[in-house]
Amino acid sequence: MYKMVAFPSQNAMLRGRLYLPQNAARPLPIVIMAHGFSATIDGMVADRYAQIFYEAGLAVLLYDHLSFGLSDGEPRQHINKWIQTRGYCDAIDFVTTLAEIDSNRIAIWGDSLSGSEVIVVGAIDRRVKAVVAQVPACGHEPPPDDRDGSLFQAIQDTLQSGDFGTAAEDVIGPMPVVSFDQVGTPSLLTPLTAFRWFIEYGAQYGTNWENRAAVITPKTPAPLHPGLCAPHLQAPLLMLIAHHDEMPGAVSSIARMVFDACPQPKELIELDGGHFGLLYYPGELFTQASRAQCEFLLRHL
Repeated sequence: MYKMVAFPSQNAMLRGRLYLPQNAARPLPIVIMAHGFSATIDGMVADRYAQIFYEAGLAVLLYDHLSFGLSDGEPRQHINKWIQTRGYCDAIDFVTTLAEIDSNRIAIWGDSLSGSEVIVVGAIDRRVKAVVAQVPACGHEPPPDDRDGSLFQAIQDTLQSGDFGTAAEDVIGPMPVVSFDQVGTPSLLTPLTAFRWFIEYGAQYGTNWENRAAVITPKTPAPLHPGLCAPHLQAPLLMLIAHHDEMPGAVSSIARMVFDACPQPKELIELDGGHFGLLYYPGELFTQASRAQCEFLLRHL
């Protein structure tokens, strides 16, 4: 169904799976996918979405973020949104070198933290022709005012050529990603639903997931808020959000605000099930979400 591939990003190699349908006409449209906060590509349900897209005739690149899972990068288990966002751009660079891929039909997919990152990439990289943002972690506050577009320009300049991997403005951790005891063992993600999902899926054998991480926020001229990029989105958007998202960094009202700021064409789907409902397989919400995503991608690619 897939072969293992690697491509360079931030002086390291990102590693993942390349799915190439065998009986489809070449060159193929492709969906580039990376998982959310600390999650990996093996057995944590992003691979199930990739399989659905593959079976529909779409090529898929599903990879682990820098310093997580199969990918290289030191120090390990460091979450830096700027580096992860840059990783999507480097993944686009990689797939455009592949003879089997139509470089004019590239989509990007993200869940949770990565869901916010794909909105940024879709606003900056004109090669992106469709964006799927699943329960995007758009933060707990609206973006700062940017009527003159200067903050967006700063994001674009920093992402394309800036230094966002060394000087840190804020570091949280390393500490557990999830914990059932916030008093005795506090964790980065506090809702009980996060603990249940990560332990059920991440703790399985062979996922390469580790229950520890550090969150790095580098010093940059502008914050990497998807709301600053939303008005500049250059590709059709499908956003799926939870009616009442329990994750502090994925407030539903902020996600809706970001969606409202995006230009047409765009589609919004609101579902029950909280932040992790779409990541239970098999499940009714997974089926509903994957079907809608597949139809959206086939229409726009």
